[in-house]
Amino acid sequence: MLIAGAGIGGLTAALALLKRGFDVEVYEQAPALGEVGAGVQISANGTRVLYALGVGDEAAELACAPSGKEVRLWNTGQRWKLFDLGAESVQRYGFPYLTVYRPDLHGVLAHAVRREKADAIHLNARCIGFDADGASVVLRLEDGSEATGHALIGADGVHSRVRQALTGADRPVFSGCVAWRGVIPIGRLPERLRRPVGTNWIGPGGHVIHYPLRRGKLMNFVGIVERSDWRIESWSARGTTSECAQDFRGWHDDVQALIGNIETPYKWALMGRPPLERWTAGRVALLGDACHPMLPFLAQGAVMAIEDGFILGRCLERYRDDIELALARYQHVRQDRTQRTVRGSAENTRRFHNPLLADPVEAQQYVDREWSERRIRERYDWLFTYDAGDVEL
Repeated sequence: MLIAGAGIGGLTAALALLKRGFDVEVYEQAPALGEVGAGVQISANGTRVLYALGVGDEAAELACAPSGKEVRLWNTGQRWKLFDLGAESVQRYGFPYLTVYRPDLHGVLAHAVRREKADAIHLNARCIGFDADGASVVLRLEDGSEATGHALIGADGVHSRVRQALTGADRPVFSGCVAWRGVIPIGRLPERLRRPVGTNWIGPGGHVIHYPLRRGKLMNFVGIVERSDWRIESWSARGTTSECAQDFRGWHDDVQALIGNIETPYKWALMGRPPLERWTAGRVALLGDACHPMLPFLAQGAVMAIEDGFILGRCLERYRDDIELALARYQHVRQDRTQRTVRGSAENTRRFHNPLLADPVEAQQYVDREWSERRIRERYDWLFTYDAGDVEL
């Protein structure tokens, strides 16, 4: 089995397949394994998969299990408790809710893949296309070399070359939002901002999320603001703390304290893409951001890739003698769920940035309504209760 891309989704798929007795080769364009220095939230539906793959304890040891989530109002700092995490996630959904530094989770998965097969991951191997003849797939690499396998999984991200070869040119649409990110050593922050909770600041035209990483040694910051003058979709474009602070001018002092302690903030334009109607063709299939990229407003992008990789492994094991059927079943099983997640992420843009949040009285009523226990359960229970190991294939 060939996998293009050694990100979180690609490595999850590789591990799931190796543990089921498949031979796997992973081709990664980067010269060294690693992930961007940012945080990722892994809810119970994702940690359930990590434990099924035997890496849950390793990931948890490097992560944080926040005690809860809360909403805060952009200018006054007023708090609303969303739901408990920590022990309650385990009690309600069976598995913990973790906030993880992406390089840590990536390292755990890469190490687990190499435990199964030491030479499975090939670096400096940029995919430029593929050829398929019905019996096998040939992955073509930038250096002129080729790799042949029984199937190809495109886990090569939002700019996927496998997707382009499979479905045509990408047509992203600017969402009207720009994102800022940064990771802050916890010791730089005032005591009041070191609490082990996930916080979502909401306001007219923007929102901010922060949560602890690495057993509380780091704080992850993501700020989203509506603006139209930056349309570069890159996680490596550097900004300045002064520009970021200006984007959140008038926001609470706690938000400004977070921004002021980011050593190097990065910014990127958030682009929208409709979910693909077709992810598979013969012996080629897509996974994660390559087929259902989503705005980062539901904290499920990485988790969907983890679920994809695990269910892909299950489908190929179940239909081992018919790879094309296995990949078709994989798409069928995943499509409705991932499309609903993409829609839910987009809907949160309006919820988090609502103009009613500009007025304190309207804001109180709005938050009480939109973050009531009933509404929260409607938005999250169907996500967190999903069992990728038990879903019907």
